[in-house]
Amino acid sequence: MTTLQMTAPASKTFSGHTFSVDSVRQDFPILATMARGRPLVYLDNAATTLKPKSVVDAVEKHLLLGASNVHRGVHYLSEKATAEFEASREAVRAFLNAKEKAEIIFTAGTTASINLVANSYGSMLKPGDEIVISAMEHHSNIVPWQMLCERQGLVLRVAPINDRGELLMDEFEKLIGSRTRLVAVVAVSNALGTVNPIKDIIDLAHSRDVPVLLDAAQAVAHMPIDVQALGVDFVAFSSHKLFGPTGLGVLYGRRELLDRMPPFLGGGDMIKSVTFAKTLYADLPAKFEAGTPHIAGVIGLGAAIKYVQTVGLQQIAAAEAELLEYGTKRLKEIEGLKLIGEAQHKTSILGFVLDDVHPHDIGTILDQEGIAIRAGHHCTQPLMDRFKVPATARASLAFYNTKHEIDALVAAIIKVQRLFA
Repeated sequence: MTTLQMTAPASKTFSGHTFSVDSVRQDFPILATMARGRPLVYLDNAATTLKPKSVVDAVEKHLLLGASNVHRGVHYLSEKATAEFEASREAVRAFLNAKEKAEIIFTAGTTASINLVANSYGSMLKPGDEIVISAMEHHSNIVPWQMLCERQGLVLRVAPINDRGELLMDEFEKLIGSRTRLVAVVAVSNALGTVNPIKDIIDLAHSRDVPVLLDAAQAVAHMPIDVQALGVDFVAFSSHKLFGPTGLGVLYGRRELLDRMPPFLGGGDMIKSVTFAKTLYADLPAKFEAGTPHIAGVIGLGAAIKYVQTVGLQQIAAAEAELLEYGTKRLKEIEGLKLIGEAQHKTSILGFVLDDVHPHDIGTILDQEGIAIRAGHHCTQPLMDRFKVPATARASLAFYNTKHEIDALVAAIIKVQRLFA
């Protein structure tokens, strides 16, 4: 198995800076929590990442000292909030290497971003047109397309995967035909950890003039997403998967496509003028940002991006690669445990099943040991069906986790086995 990007000690020096897990853990006060009378071991990062103090401070500062609506006010507080809000948009633009800020749309989350594309870009499609997704998609990248297909008579095609959890590219290529109008695929599987060959997917789709939407919810905290280098058309991700506040998402879209697409929601701030006869819509990005936005969340996301850039995605990837390699080795030592998802290229997700023990029981018992994991279908029920399991237990790692915490996980799983023996 090849882990994402590189494998390196957590104390390795990069560009004159030393990464220290002990140091970064100090940035996350919640890691000092006692859970069920034991030190918290947080291994549920694929569900949501923890928030560094700098992000909480940025949100608190805005709410306490700068709370005001943005864009429409002419007073000091509104101008200050607007400047901070738009500075965060610029931070997202730079983070994704988009050409311009107008290509960055703030939404309520990855799900909202995908629904925006489904309802806006999708409204321009015709009966018989096809959309291609993969068998490892999250429900948020399945259900909106199913709803669109039912509403407009479209056809949804699903690219299969192999037993390791890897996309079968030959089969994927066969699905892209003359009626394909969009490819929507996950960059990193939230249940398997599989890192898809997104550049190959995009190049293949573009060779047939098909745009691509990338669900990057699980990717942005672990690997760089350069939209210009990839040539991708749409990218969706959530703030809370990137150490930022919940209830906030981002949609990147190429201007050429966004300009053609009609607004998804109507209301305040997305208009140039309104009469009872006709409404003229605002320019990008306001056209897709109706109503008062999640201002504190946007400011918090800007702080989260600054934090990630300070630590460094290279350092983060290296630390997580080492943890994934160690965790994979330790879990494979447990007799009766089966990993679900062993792609050659994957990131820090360890999904597994245990002989004769339901994942919900595993999660409940681990919780009594102070260990937080996720148990269930992870909003990927078709994927669970593919592997013929009702659910998995999932330990998902971040750069602030440690090998000691993985050892604690292994010890707790062995305790589960003993209880059910």
